[in-house]
Amino acid sequence: MSILDDARPGMDLDIRPQDDLFGHVNGTWLTETEIPSDRSSWGPFVQLADQAEEDVRAIITELAASAGESADGGNGDARKIADLFNSFMDLDRVEAAGIAPAQPLIDGVAGLRDVRDLAAFLGEFERIGGYGLFGSYVDTDDRQSDRYLFHLVQGGLGLPDESYYRDEKFAEIREAYVGYLTRLLALGGHDAPAAAAQRILALDTELAQGHWERAETRDVQKTYNLLTGDELKALCPAFDWDAYVTNLGGRVGGEHATIAEVVVRQPSYLEHLSGVLEATPIEVWRDWFLSRVLRSAAPYLTDELVQANFDFYGRTLSGTPELRARWKRAVAFVEGAMGEAVGKEYVARHFPPTSKAMMDELVANLLAAYRQSISKLDWMTDETKERAYDKLATFRPKIGYPERFRDYSALVVVPDDLVANAQAAAGFETDRQLAKIGSPVDRDEWFMLPQTVNAYYNPGTNEICFPAGILQRPFFSPDALAAENYGGIGAVIGHEVGHGFDDQGAQYDGDGNLNDWWTTDDKAAFEVKSKALIAQYDGFAPRNLPGEHVNGALTVGENIGDLGGLTIAHTAYLIAEGAAGGAVSTEDRKTLFLNWAYVWRTKRRLEQEQQYLTIDPHSPPEFRANIVRNLDEFHEVFGTAPGDGLWLEPADRVRIW
Repeated sequence: MSILDDARPGMDLDIRPQDDLFGHVNGTWLTETEIPSDRSSWGPFVQLADQAEEDVRAIITELAASAGESADGGNGDARKIADLFNSFMDLDRVEAAGIAPAQPLIDGVAGLRDVRDLAAFLGEFERIGGYGLFGSYVDTDDRQSDRYLFHLVQGGLGLPDESYYRDEKFAEIREAYVGYLTRLLALGGHDAPAAAAQRILALDTELAQGHWERAETRDVQKTYNLLTGDELKALCPAFDWDAYVTNLGGRVGGEHATIAEVVVRQPSYLEHLSGVLEATPIEVWRDWFLSRVLRSAAPYLTDELVQANFDFYGRTLSGTPELRARWKRAVAFVEGAMGEAVGKEYVARHFPPTSKAMMDELVANLLAAYRQSISKLDWMTDETKERAYDKLATFRPKIGYPERFRDYSALVVVPDDLVANAQAAAGFETDRQLAKIGSPVDRDEWFMLPQTVNAYYNPGTNEICFPAGILQRPFFSPDALAAENYGGIGAVIGHEVGHGFDDQGAQYDGDGNLNDWWTTDDKAAFEVKSKALIAQYDGFAPRNLPGEHVNGALTVGENIGDLGGLTIAHTAYLIAEGAAGGAVSTEDRKTLFLNWAYVWRTKRRLEQEQQYLTIDPHSPPEFRANIVRNLDEFHEVFGTAPGDGLWLEPADRVRIW
């Protein structure tokens, strides 16, 4: 059955594909579709995620039943999954507990005496799932990919981005943020919540002034700053790093709880943070940290706190009218705690071996198409081409699910304490991450769950990953036309491979290290093409946001991924059909482009569209679909001409790979 059979009722045949491929494929659907009340957007991506959620709910329900019926009381993963889910669903117990489960953290904030106390508290808070002045994570070393390092990244903001604190167009959101903080603090027992909310906004604003702009944070060279522990302390001397590390887990730098080496992504932010720490009275920090504690705990506390959080982060920022049903939030909670245990069951039921075999073939054809395309590039020298081939040869595809699922035996959960379970799951993950430091790099680890509707490229391990969740219609179907699969998952595969050759990924070699493998002239030619794509996207204005424009510098990596992904998918389709001895018609090739536009069928609420335009490195869906304006192949099969909406003069078309 054709995938496009599902798309045709939503097509607008009054819009010519030559003028607007996205509108042609999706115009009627966009006009007639109502976004579900508990969603901020709708389309194939979200629909597949909803279906996966339903599938996971069935798995959890069955596991819970089997755990309860077993002779040993259901020890092991099934019992833990049941306890996690049931503790979330027991609303009566949650309401009866009130705010008491968060009281130890609230008391901890109230007892902060100085900045050293603050650092110690932050380590304890982050260990159990909280967040504070910066982000921290463990990842491979960008210049020595066979080892793990601790990483620090700018953070501390309650709003999505530093621009929300300085741009006048977000003034109403700032006002709503103060209202949210006032309500939150009142529910947390603060005796002067309105004044405290204003102080928190002012402190947030101070922190935001030290943030790098979103596009700047993409630069993998500028954000690689390897420091010793002493250098980190000198950079941000007002923060007690030893106290922080000790309470975080004591595993970051070894048994003595010190930081031996750390990568700091935005060092000037930590320098700025040190000044803010010194200048801000501890009383203000108590208010600030209380708001973070309450926000972090709110999803697991009373309905009043849940609603307060949702009113701002759901309704105001994303435009979503209705909170998701409790069972849906419970599913997300279980997946966050034991996602791979659930995923193991998911793939057994929903990912047949035939799909994996077909995906192996698709990936092989995409890699062959990249090799073919690179061989024909007129702007790249043979020297750099050889190095590009070497990188392609080391790409590691991961399809469907991990070879080895995660061991949750050390996770301890209980049937009747939701907050304790949330903190236990977070602490388990903190220990798992910190234990990586000093250990061999696990190249079999997955960074997405099998049931996730998405895909990724990881430059540090040079791998492309396609979870089972995305390997469904309209992206992929064993029964679909080959052109449809190549226009769907084929372009997604090409996109993820393309990240290995986008403006940042191209700086990594096949071993996952930042290593300049380009000749000077080739690098300059690549930058010219990247800048042309930036300029092109800077000129795009979303149809629903008058006066706004896409940020070409922020989105250039994803745009290069889309451009290369679709171009290479088309080439791979021709390779596949040629190998099979089939003839490729113009209609077949049109089908590939039509399904490409169909997978981007998305409708968003205006609030989310505004937020994503500010912070999302992906372009709005309409411009992702209409990147076809740059492909000679699109113009050929659809017979475009000057004056058409998607017409670009051949000299103005950007073609990189």
